[in-house]
Amino acid sequence: MEITVEAIVFLVFSAITLGGALQVVLTRNLFHAALYLMLSLFGVAGLFVLLTAPFLAGAQVVIYIGAITILIIFAIMLTPQVTRVLKVHHTQWPVALALAALLFVGLVWTQTPLADELGADGWSADFTVEDPADVPADSLTDLGKSLVDPERYMLPFEAASLLLMAALIGAVLLVNRPDDNPDAEAAPAAGARPDQSG
Repeated sequence: MEITVEAIVFLVFSAITLGGALQVVLTRNLFHAALYLMLSLFGVAGLFVLLTAPFLAGAQVVIYIGAITILIIFAIMLTPQVTRVLKVHHTQWPVALALAALLFVGLVWTQTPLADELGADGWSADFTVEDPADVPADSLTDLGKSLVDPERYMLPFEAASLLLMAALIGAVLLVNRPDDNPDAEAAPAAGARPDQSG
């Protein structure tokens, strides 16, 4: 296996993506988890650049990092009591770790040439194309039209916007929820006179 600059950059962005994703699920502070999510999405954007997909890389940075993650951080900052996690339950960690390990092994087995090198023919994905077809000149135009076409991807976009708006409204309602005011209950009790009998 030849070590090239692209391979080193791929390993760096992969480490950023996986490390950030791991910290998202391991950290106990939701605000820090959102920051690690931004780091992981930045690594994904770098992988898109390596795949010569600048549009997807730009969309990753502008939409996911610049909009959705900022909205998540804004919602977390509106609900500071959510960040006060006193205890983290670890009862499901063994099952989750086993499933994640199986999924990782399956992805490595099918999406890399490792299976072919071990003698399992027909399992690995073919990463080399002798004569790839040229990308159509109007591909971005078609993509933009498909995102606003009611018969294609407009409904998922609208559903995502409604979901994010519902999350933000829920955060605002949690902040403005009328809680029991201990001072209001303590004031009458302090000013009340003891019942005098006789």
